[in-house]
Amino acid sequence: MNASVEKGKSAAIASYILGIGVFIAMSMNAEDKNTFASFHIRQGLGLTLTFISLGLIISNFDNLMISSSMWICVFVLWSYGIATAIKGETKPVPLLGDLYQKWFISIT
Repeated sequence: MNASVEKGKSAAIASYILGIGVFIAMSMNAEDKNTFASFHIRQGLGLTLTFISLGLIISNFDNLMISSSMWICVFVLWSYGIATAIKGETKPVPLLGDLYQKWFISIT
């Protein structure tokens, strides 16, 4: 496996801890600017913002089916993202991963 991937793996995995993990990973990646870690930080930030946004929208509906659908969707995307980080791959999460890379391109 690439040495760059190994150096950035802990920051990449930390970025998927919803909420605070993105900030921890950004501080871990502040000096080295590892491209592998940056990729996963953008993915983790996107998932966190998606989770918060969907939660705010869906909280207006008092429906268990809608809420559970959101939780399952976010969990599947989160699982995919963390699995690719653990494997050392840079595959964007399905549906929104490519958009996260475009929207958060300034995060390196």
